[in-house]
Order: sequence, then C-alpha cells, then structure tokens
Amino acid sequence: MTTASNTSGKTTIAPEVLVTIAKLTTLSIDGVSRLATIPSDIESFFNRGASEGVKISVEDDIVYTDLYVILKHSVNVREVSHQIQQKVSRAISEMVGMDVGKINIHVEDIDFKDTNK
Repeated sequence: MTTASNTSGKTTIAPEVLVTIAKLTTLSIDGVSRLATIPSDIESFFNRGASEGVKISVEDDIVYTDLYVILKHSVNVREVSHQIQQKVSRAISEMVGMDVGKINIHVEDIDFKDTNK
C-alpha cells in the first residue's frame, strides 16, 4: 500500500507582483486619474519594490505600501483615498494571502484637464 506524501513547498512572491496588484487596483478606483512619479531620493533608487506611483516594502511578512496618485478634480480626496486603502488592502490579502500593515496615500496633484475631449 502506498501513502501520499504531505511535503509542502515554499511559495515566494516577487515584489513586482505586489506592485502590479496595488497599481491595477488603484487605477480601477473611480476618481483616480493616474499614478504619479515617486519623488526621487537615494533610498528609492535602491528600492527593488518601487515602480511608478507604487512603493512596496515587506517586513516580517507584512506588506507596507506607499501610493502616489493624481486624482480627478471632481472627487472628495478623503473618500477616494480611503477607498484606495480599503481596496488595495483587500486585493493584496485575498490574492496573495499576506497581511497588510499600512497603505499610505500621497496625493501629488489634482487633474483639472477636461476629460470630455
């Protein structure tokens, strides 16, 4: 009689996966015009998890996120920021099963361009 082995492997998630989840979730939220460029400093130059508009760090299996956004002019900044925090946290938790520490929203600008053209 043969018995099944219960050996489990290890799952590793690249920081780029977390960046993609955060980026796509943020852009899907009504009121977000686009992501902004992360202000440059020497620390972000060496940060592997940084992408345009998204900075991710993982400490003790907890995900910390900084999102740099440009919002549409007709929205409530506080409400949209809160929505971003909730939806990005939920997306990371559900898609990769990691705990989320903080999600910091940096509103870099308001987009006043006429979107009807």
